[in-house]
Amino acid sequence: MEQREILSLTASDGHPLSATVTRPDGTPRAQLIVGGATGVPQAFYRRFALFAAERGYQTWTVDFRGIGQSAPPTLRGFRMNYLDWARLDLAALVDRAAQEDGPRFLVGHSFGGHAFGLLPNAEEIQACYTFATGAGWRGWMPWHEQIKVWFLWNVVGPLLIRWKGCLAWKQLGMGENLPSDVFIQWRHWCRFPHYFFDDPQQQGMIKQAFQRVRVPMIAANAIDDLWATPSSRNAFMQGYVNADWRGIDLVPGEIGLRTIGHMGYFRKEAFPLWEQMLDWFESLASTSVVASESCSKA
Repeated sequence: MEQREILSLTASDGHPLSATVTRPDGTPRAQLIVGGATGVPQAFYRRFALFAAERGYQTWTVDFRGIGQSAPPTLRGFRMNYLDWARLDLAALVDRAAQEDGPRFLVGHSFGGHAFGLLPNAEEIQACYTFATGAGWRGWMPWHEQIKVWFLWNVVGPLLIRWKGCLAWKQLGMGENLPSDVFIQWRHWCRFPHYFFDDPQQQGMIKQAFQRVRVPMIAANAIDDLWATPSSRNAFMQGYVNADWRGIDLVPGEIGLRTIGHMGYFRKEAFPLWEQMLDWFESLASTSVVASESCSKA
């Protein structure tokens, strides 16, 4: 029987975080670190973690600061940098998983695919498989979704922040409330076709960080994902200039799913996607490259 343990982590700046490790029976074949999507609590990935544990993987999830069990009593006045979720919070989870034996793989969902390139300890990861990672620019979206997103950025979001002191997504039934600083930075970067790679204030620093990533990657995007279309994925993944990455366009009907969208990659019916991903990780774990990197950390 799988074992789930709630962990208390501390980011390098001292911020407390809530995390979970899901252990398989026996010795884990690898460590799976989940980088979640913007505003999505770690509980959303519980079914995936249990599924992976049945396949022998030890899986790690975390609530980023301001989200889920890592949120303060109120987000009004809560200050942070959107990049903290990668550079501090996910980095703390990677450090904890790196204390365990075996290869370490990153599973990204949307922002999780952004976060990998921002990690100060990205060298701890031997491969990455990400779903729904894209550039965020509404120009990559269908026209009807562009209209909705324009209203979110320019009307709904600012009004909610003024009223609630945060992006009160719960009021819209769209997920966890977001710190206002996250909304402001997210909206700003979504003005650019290549997201934060095009931001003059961030450009050099972020590009240099992404250049350090030199491991195999797969970026899978559903053709019915309106927020992260395959074109949006291609625009963003260009930032991983030294990684051996490959894009996969997912057609829901071809894998027995009616729809996937932006959140369906981790819903319970999406297990065929999980099987494909874990099969890929297993193929890598048997190669000399991943095995030697893992041994060098022992």
